Amino acid sequence: MLKELERMKDEMVKLLCKLIELRGVSPDFGGEGELDKAELLMRYLEDFDQVERFDAKDERAKGGVRPNIVAKVKGVVNRTIWIISHLDVVPEGDERLWKTPPFKAVVENGKIYGRGSEDNGQSIVSSLFAGIAVLNAETKPKYNLGLVFVSDEESGSEYGLKHLLKHEIFSKDDFFIVPDVGSPKGEMIEIAEKSILWLKFEVFGIQSHASMPIKNASRRAMKFILDLDEKLHAKFNAKNELFDPPYSTFEPTKRDKNVDNVNTIPGIDVSYMDCRIIPEYSLDEVIDYIESLRRFYEIKDKEKLNVEIIQKSSSPKTPENSEIVLRLSEAIYNLRGIKPRLFGIGGNTCASFLRSAGFRNAVAWCTTDSTAHKPNEYCKIENMVEDAKVFFSLFFEPKY
Repeated sequence: MLKELERMKDEMVKLLCKLIELRGVSPDFGGEGELDKAELLMRYLEDFDQVERFDAKDERAKGGVRPNIVAKVKGVVNRTIWIISHLDVVPEGDERLWKTPPFKAVVENGKIYGRGSEDNGQSIVSSLFAGIAVLNAETKPKYNLGLVFVSDEESGSEYGLKHLLKHEIFSKDDFFIVPDVGSPKGEMIEIAEKSILWLKFEVFGIQSHASMPIKNASRRAMKFILDLDEKLHAKFNAKNELFDPPYSTFEPTKRDKNVDNVNTIPGIDVSYMDCRIIPEYSLDEVIDYIESLRRFYEIKDKEKLNVEIIQKSSSPKTPENSEIVLRLSEAIYNLRGIKPRLFGIGGNTCASFLRSAGFRNAVAWCTTDSTAHKPNEYCKIENMVEDAKVFFSLFFEPKY
């Protein structure tokens, strides 16, 4: 069946090209959602033993739903290896930075260019065709195969994996692979993710003519955020070499528009910070420290300063000797002759939500050049095919 996957390469390329052109941008980013992609994939899943949609209602999206697909092939042992990939993609960004149209698939020099080609189209296709190969294999797989295609991964997973978790589809004995982060040779298996804390700051002042300043909200905000930035890095400065970078990050990012004209001092300044915190620190510890500095500035300036938590998530680490780590490591070594290494990331994948929900046999893995979210994003066709072989081999005892 590994040779059969090689022969299915052209079909895999065709499907990924179709998925790119169906977009799948979240309504949070001005898109119509993932329905078209889901309906296309449902046609490929007709012969699976079980196929079900768990749609989340979202009136902003096409069809009023955010689709989530769950498909299974029954195995000998009643435990399931789930492969979870996501249907949604981020917007294209500045189209002038693209060499090809972002949502027009272009196949060139062994690569498929287009937004969503690598993130997460490559893994949608590789897992799907691995599933088709398992379904058509001469012998029954050792474990159940489960394919999950979720919506809303790029903007919080409320309509995606978090929605699915409410339906109690998964068992604590199951295994999970989230093919959403990796390395160019596929030698890295992700077992941990930094905690995420997104903050919104509303800093108040007094709006006035720029020639008669009273209390400039913009200046006040800059002083507060620069001070907070310096103090957070000094206070929470531990290192954990599992991650790259090996320390917590606290980054000022977005800033909302304040006034329309140059000669008016703003009465309110709204800005944001993205914090990625290593497991050595609890989020509550960080939040308490930020609150103490907020109170200090509010008392000192005699003016309001609000801090709002936009996103807060953390999860435990998958044990290094867990069954899924060992089984995936064996498959990679048998097929590629590479001894995998374990690592953590500062980003956020569906694996984090699984770990938080108590599913400890969860890893993230794929083979990738890490072009996600960048202009000229691409998928290497070879990576897509070879990852499908690894996924397939997880369900059968090695015969090499």
